[in-house]
Amino acid sequence: MSEVYFVRHGQASFGSKNYDQLSDLGHLQSQLLGEHFATQGLTFDRVIVGGMKRHLQTLDNIELGLITKDAHPLPKAQIYSKWNEFDFKQLVYAFLQKFPEQRLNEKAKLAEYFGLLKLSLDSWATGELTEDVPELWSDFEQRITDMLNEIKNVNSKKRVLVVSSGGSIAMALRLILQAPAKTMVNLNLQTRNTALSHCYFNASDFQLSQFNSLPHLDSVERQKHITYA
Repeated sequence: MSEVYFVRHGQASFGSKNYDQLSDLGHLQSQLLGEHFATQGLTFDRVIVGGMKRHLQTLDNIELGLITKDAHPLPKAQIYSKWNEFDFKQLVYAFLQKFPEQRLNEKAKLAEYFGLLKLSLDSWATGELTEDVPELWSDFEQRITDMLNEIKNVNSKKRVLVVSSGGSIAMALRLILQAPAKTMVNLNLQTRNTALSHCYFNASDFQLSQFNSLPHLDSVERQKHITYA
């Protein structure tokens, strides 16, 4: 069977005007992942990346890590916007338009924001939230389904690397597991920056073998580099 490694982007710029760019730590996380691939002798036959800046920067830094270790370079990446993240800011805005009593104050902690995001995602996933959303849940589900089918249809490629976002990867894994919609929400909120999820696949099926792994940060010295946003 062939393999696919899903990689969530490095830490982005949460709290800034432009979330869609890596922080300094996000650049480092991604480079360390590339160095890990090199030391493990992992090579890829195909590379797929979303079209967002944080996706492309993550891939660039993975390649930098490979170069640092004189490893085999990655093949030219294929950019698919269908692997882009859903617009979580607009989604939360739409949720608050419908449920203004859930609005947070300016001094809210990060955990409170994640709680609000979970409420918004749950409402979106159940079909309760459909007005003013950037896309319907069913449309998000369909575009990730399309991308999984695209990978299966090019199954002559033995090892595939996909660099995307937590929500898109969580949806892909939820579809692979044939799990309820709420599973995507739970997986999404667990997924760490530059975490690996690994599947085997053939032309008809995917099998999940690993979720949310951080082998490149698995040491006492590097635990401080583990982030969720």
